[in-house]
Amino acid sequence: MKSPRMTALVLLAVCFGSVALAGDLAFNKDIRPILAEHCLSCHGPGKKNGGLRLDQPEAAFKGGKSGTPAVVAGKPEKSALIERIHSDVETERMPPASTRKVLTDREKATLKQWVAQGGKFEGHWAFQPIQTVTVPAGEGSPIDRFLQARLAQAGLTFRQEASRPTLIRRVSFTLTGLPPTLAEVDQYLADQSPGAYERMVDRYFNSPRHGEEMARHWLDLARYADTHGLHLDNERQMWAYRDWVINSFNRNQPFDQFATQQLAGDLLPNATVDQKVATGFLRCGPTTGEGGSIDAEWIYRNAVERTSTVFTAFLGLTGGCAQCHDHKFDPISAKDFYSLYAFFHSAADPAMDGNALLTAPTVKLETAAVLNKKKTLDESITRLKNELKALAAAEKYIDPASIKDRPTAVVKEDLWFDDAFPTGAKVGASPGQPTRLVDAASGKVHSGKKAVHRVDAGLAQDVIEGMPAKTLVAGSRLFAQVYLDPANPPKAIMLQYYTSGWLHRAVWGDYGVIDWGKANTTERVHMGKLPETGKWVKLEMDAARLGITPATPVTGFALTQFGGSVHWDRVGAETSSDPSADASKSLAAWWKSQKGKDQPEADAPEAGFIKDGPEAKRTDAEKDQVLRYYLARVSTTVSPKIVETRNQLAESKTARAKIDGDTPGSFIFTDLPNPRESHVMMRGAYDKPGTRVEPTTPAVLPPLAVKGRRATRLDLARWLLSPEQPLTARVTVNRFWQQIFGNGLVRSSGDFGTQGDMPGNPELLDHLASGFRQGWDVRALFRQMLTSQAFRQDSAAPSELWLRDPENKLLARGPRFRLDAEQVRDNALFLGGLLKENMGGRGTLPYQPPNIWEPVGFTGSNTRNYTQDKGEKLYTRSIYVFLKRTAPAPFMSNFDAPNRETACIKRERSNTPLQALQLMNDVQHVEAARGLAARLIHGEKSDEARIALAYRLTLSREPSADEKRAVGLLLERELARYRKDTAAAAKLARVGESPVPAGIAEPELAAWTLVSNLVLNLDETINRN
Repeated sequence: MKSPRMTALVLLAVCFGSVALAGDLAFNKDIRPILAEHCLSCHGPGKKNGGLRLDQPEAAFKGGKSGTPAVVAGKPEKSALIERIHSDVETERMPPASTRKVLTDREKATLKQWVAQGGKFEGHWAFQPIQTVTVPAGEGSPIDRFLQARLAQAGLTFRQEASRPTLIRRVSFTLTGLPPTLAEVDQYLADQSPGAYERMVDRYFNSPRHGEEMARHWLDLARYADTHGLHLDNERQMWAYRDWVINSFNRNQPFDQFATQQLAGDLLPNATVDQKVATGFLRCGPTTGEGGSIDAEWIYRNAVERTSTVFTAFLGLTGGCAQCHDHKFDPISAKDFYSLYAFFHSAADPAMDGNALLTAPTVKLETAAVLNKKKTLDESITRLKNELKALAAAEKYIDPASIKDRPTAVVKEDLWFDDAFPTGAKVGASPGQPTRLVDAASGKVHSGKKAVHRVDAGLAQDVIEGMPAKTLVAGSRLFAQVYLDPANPPKAIMLQYYTSGWLHRAVWGDYGVIDWGKANTTERVHMGKLPETGKWVKLEMDAARLGITPATPVTGFALTQFGGSVHWDRVGAETSSDPSADASKSLAAWWKSQKGKDQPEADAPEAGFIKDGPEAKRTDAEKDQVLRYYLARVSTTVSPKIVETRNQLAESKTARAKIDGDTPGSFIFTDLPNPRESHVMMRGAYDKPGTRVEPTTPAVLPPLAVKGRRATRLDLARWLLSPEQPLTARVTVNRFWQQIFGNGLVRSSGDFGTQGDMPGNPELLDHLASGFRQGWDVRALFRQMLTSQAFRQDSAAPSELWLRDPENKLLARGPRFRLDAEQVRDNALFLGGLLKENMGGRGTLPYQPPNIWEPVGFTGSNTRNYTQDKGEKLYTRSIYVFLKRTAPAPFMSNFDAPNRETACIKRERSNTPLQALQLMNDVQHVEAARGLAARLIHGEKSDEARIALAYRLTLSREPSADEKRAVGLLLERELARYRKDTAAAAKLARVGESPVPAGIAEPELAAWTLVSNLVLNLDETINRN
């Protein structure tokens, strides 16, 4: 009697004829996808149920714990894999019912045929070296010949070439993100000579708009944003990195340099500011400054985020899946992940970002003009210091402490504000509301005639800077009178004082609500609860408690509050008139007060003498050095010439400091001098270190060739771009193909692993990748793609073709897809004549519905409240729009722009009613439609000509007769309506903040605005056909 096992296998052999496949099977193309989908989650790199792995030939041929081979080459009837997938016994059949995965008859037949053909395994295609492939015979470019060979197998051919208006619009949006102008269309249509199309493409390459469009895609991957993300989500100054990316694409920087500078620009010999700014790529991720966070955890999380981003951006792998355990599907172990992590674990940036605009390490963006100004001021400062030394050397001095009969000391007040601010001081306010002085009729006044009054819901202050220096003595006390409204008290109030910076703060009330300055230091001293409300209260404190030492000049103060209604009056200091105790008059008093303190303004010898104090033994010459420094820099009893020179020095230093303060900066990446130890973190826990690792690359890929020293990020960058490493070129070419054709040759552009898609045309992918890495010329690669017949095809196709290839995987028709969010907005602004092509700088804040930022804004966040920009900033390109991670611009999110919290390798493309509502009603789009209406009215005389102009501007083509008729009827109807309802016409004509076009009757402008809005909303307008 035959065994049940043999009976089953015989029956299988009989039954398979009906679904057997023709030809030899390829493991990567035909078998791996089946195993990855149905088997490897239990029998792969992660789980090994029954001790069996099906992703490795040795393990499959050996079998699991049962000892029965899963695959016996050439003998499906003896292969446990084939038996188990056909078993009639539910508990024996694979995949198990519990997985809810079911193999189709075709998939079962494919596996059986593969075993029968020898069960040959192949390494995963993406990890294999890039092949030098032979271009198929035929006509056209290599791209076209590869694609045509594949089409021929399916019995298909390319469609005819699209019309010239369609082609120039397609190219213009692809390379610049904007529609072509009438002049550009006319130039192209008129050029009938050979090479006209190629010349048109090259013109767009040379447009500065090209870099902006290219950068937009890269910034998605780099997770660029204008805020830190998380918690407060405060603003960060990163826009120089965005501008660097734009400039890099505009000058066609080779991709190997582009990548290397972002990963290791700081490690290049004699690194420039630009190369350091490029490393902002590694600082773009979300960070936090939330109180209570654990430094070790965030050092770990930041390094993990950077590692996962590098896996995605350059290797196209889901490496982050190996953070907690070995990857379930791909040959990436946890050790591989943490070995790559070791390159970024020793980052010099702190665990907490401090919610600061600039978190170290940073670099200043100094132009040639700024450097020249700094040089001039530095020379002036040096000259004035030398003059002071010479003047002090000639000064005669008697220390009042050496006089026996001294008068009794008297305490006196020095008022800095009482009715008026100090002469010459600059008075400013935040958040933008000017400082308000009230009298007794309009507010509360303690003494005199005026007081300062401010009402605010959040953090606000009045700032007085640049006042004549107020020098305090030992024992000086600071004071101010304050009145808190009992009906609207603040949460906290604060007095701030400026010496060499805003380093001295006293807080009353809620200590945490105003988090400026380092907590529990002289930068932020908690004085106690809020003063009593409904009465004037004198606030007093020792200057020393705030870290203001004798003879230190105070040149500014600020009156700060969080919420509420607050009056301030009589601000100043109390000082002693005893000259022997006054550090500004007595060398002995001053020197004693400076013991143990650094003297950054003094030269090396006297700085040490001063710090040691007057008790230390000094020669007469050394004492004289201290005296001359005191007379030059501190004493108030010196000649007017010294005082004048000091003031000049102070002015020069203030101007120098202002240049530094006004010069923007940018986050950069550097390493700690001594690297941290890195470990495999068990289960991805920041506090569970396992095996120690050194920086190196995944074992499945060619090794990193570094011997005898620790590998650096520069080594990593060079390895990623080396000829032996197969992924970076493939991944990058695929991403650029996706940018042009809508989908990559590998559709899962973020996953080149075993769970990802196979390349639709692997030979073409390798051909392009091989060519690309011969110089890494991005523009040359794009030119190949854009000039191909595949790109130039008509996107319209008969229904039969749509049914055979609905996703256009074979590229038997031209690419067609909806414009991205930025292109939709920029297109409208451009056509409306509103777009301002200013480049670079801080992110802009255009129109936005109310209450987008506010509901997610934490108290104390500087992005809690949205303050819309005015003027030209409303109309800059969308790449420059300020991106707040926790609340991105809604017009962007609505059209699927990512929030940039993680690397985005491919955007979704949705189609929702909300998008149509936005295009019809959003202020920016209606205003753009009005601008387009004005262009039509001023551009042509007749309605018919204006309708034709609308289509030529918007779609680069003439309208059909039906379109003219339909738009004409709409215009006629709306003109009649608005002539009757002039109030509605006026309302529509005045939408937005741009000037209302002159010389056009409002009913006419309103009607044409609706017509323009219709044309801007056409499916053809918001798609790249």
